[in-house]
Amino acid sequence: MDVESAKPAEVVANKPARSWIILVLRLLALCGTVSATLVMALNKETKTFVVGVVGTTPIKASIQAKFQHTPAFVFFVIANSVGSLHNLLMLAVDLFGYKYDFKGFRLLTTTLLDMGTIALLSTASGAAASISELGKNGNTHARWNKICDRFGTYCDHGGGALIAAFLGIVFLMALNVLSIIALHKKSKYQSAVAA
Repeated sequence: MDVESAKPAEVVANKPARSWIILVLRLLALCGTVSATLVMALNKETKTFVVGVVGTTPIKASIQAKFQHTPAFVFFVIANSVGSLHNLLMLAVDLFGYKYDFKGFRLLTTTLLDMGTIALLSTASGAAASISELGKNGNTHARWNKICDRFGTYCDHGGGALIAAFLGIVFLMALNVLSIIALHKKSKYQSAVAA
């Protein structure tokens, strides 16, 4: 039996289970990022307030809260859209990539792209969470009033989008851990074969 073609029994036995775990985690990460994108992109609320009274006629003003009014929320939607596209493409690579010869670079490339996506999603979610906290509590030192007491549905939807985004990040991090473990096992196996 040729030493180079022999594979450890544990690597062969764990490969189908690991590939299903990776597919499920990738699908969950995709669901998280798509949900965050859609909920935040469709998030708007309109309120009508009485701003004054002339005689007995009230003067009303309609104020609308939309995600486009805050650059951090726009960044959040764009970053989660990019993360969704990344997860969709990596899901396709995981499902159909075995047909193509990537000369061993598929796992490394996927791991590096996942790390970049995690960084992008983390910064966007952090920026959106910061602005959400400001909208919920305000800032008395800067005299910024809170808005969540007036736009409750808008703030609730934004909070739901943040939860979905952070769950997507957690699933991507779990995927990254599995990929790094697989890279470590692969390099250990290749160094044992080379020796």
